[in-house]
Amino acid sequence: MNVQDNAVAQSVAAANVLDVTTMQDTKVTNNQFATSVNISSALNANVKNVGKNVSLVSQAVCNSANISTDPTTTDVYSNQECEVKDPSSKINATVQNVGGDMTIASSALGNTFEEDTNAPNAPVQNFQLNKSSLNSTVNASAVNIGGTAVVSSTAIGNDAQIVHYSTGN
Repeated sequence: MNVQDNAVAQSVAAANVLDVTTMQDTKVTNNQFATSVNISSALNANVKNVGKNVSLVSQAVCNSANISTDPTTTDVYSNQECEVKDPSSKINATVQNVGGDMTIASSALGNTFEEDTNAPNAPVQNFQLNKSSLNSTVNASAVNIGGTAVVSSTAIGNDAQIVHYSTGN
């Protein structure tokens, strides 16, 4: 209550997270397996009288891998298996009297993979298996928001992004 600047609250739950950054020739083998009962992130917020912006974020992730390399050769093998009962993310929020923007975002992710490189030789093998029930929920009430109000709720089983670019060499 009564925040003159920005108000930010975040809640994150994850089973397996990998982040690899190298500037050398690299061989990466990633095996992520999650079989726990559940992975849950919950954010309950009552926000009032904020001078600028409000950001409320809740995220549940089963397996996540981010690989970034800038060598001559990169070889990536990634295997992600999510067999968790319920990766779930939930936000319950009441937001009142905000001078700026309000953003509320909830996301539940089974397997997410990202690889980027400028290596001219860069084979990638990516395997993702999701046997989970993903749930993302937002229950929100917003009153008197001075700027833009954005509310999102996302549940994604498998997501992959592979970016290979040339530096002109």
